[in-house]
Amino acid sequence: MAHIVDGKTEAQSADAAGAARRSVPRWIVTLSSVTVLILLWEWFGRDINPVFGSYPSAIAGAFWELAQSGKLAAAMLESLQPFAAGYGLAIVFGVPLGLVIGRYRVAEAALGIYVTAGYAMPLVALVPLLVLWLGLGFAVKAAVVFLMSAFPICINTWLGVTAVPKSLIEVGRSFVAPDAVILRRIVLPATLPYIMAGIRLAVGRAVVAMVIAEFFTTISGLGAIIINSANNFDTATMFVPIVVLMVMAIGLNGLIGLVERRVAPWQAEIAGREPE
Repeated sequence: MAHIVDGKTEAQSADAAGAARRSVPRWIVTLSSVTVLILLWEWFGRDINPVFGSYPSAIAGAFWELAQSGKLAAAMLESLQPFAAGYGLAIVFGVPLGLVIGRYRVAEAALGIYVTAGYAMPLVALVPLLVLWLGLGFAVKAAVVFLMSAFPICINTWLGVTAVPKSLIEVGRSFVAPDAVILRRIVLPATLPYIMAGIRLAVGRAVVAMVIAEFFTTISGLGAIIINSANNFDTATMFVPIVVLMVMAIGLNGLIGLVERRVAPWQAEIAGREPE
């Protein structure tokens, strides 16, 4: 009897400890982690030669100088225009193509090999060819962003369609629903988590593509700040656009997560995740 009581007490203690851990908001854990990292970076970064590295307070000072001069805002605007165009086109192109490839066997056999090859191909090697075709301006930068972000979206959508339970398709067919209705009303909602995951993955590739395009075409935008600062051995200023790009990618991922919770609220319940 004593063993049973002790077991219940231990279980209750474990449940209470688990509830206490869950009660800590996620943002507090994230903020604490970032704070510790910045403090450690500041502490050890001051001992590094400024030519080889920098530290947060110096980067913040360089950020303030760039912001006051207006160079940072102008560079961000110049970089975000091809980023938004290429990334938006990648979503518009990649999602329907993935749905078609995943839904129809003929399309998968005819187009799937090209999508897989395009994802694996080193697209950076195509930048000189794209420059010959599209020039050095806005179009080539948007094209680089598009090519590097469209394939993850398409492949994730494709895999999401193939993962739709066959029973759901059979329910639609039992109601004599045409293929277009099944694709729109059954396959697309079931594939939304995969689509959003592909869009999240594409954010990082699109940001990298934006900087690569600015390096290999007309040196402009945030990429110009990185190159010019590196050439002048101004490491603190060089880190500013890098940090800005990282923060932008994190913000876009958070925005995509918010959209996912809006358009597919059932996914969190199915996965057993608690609301944040």
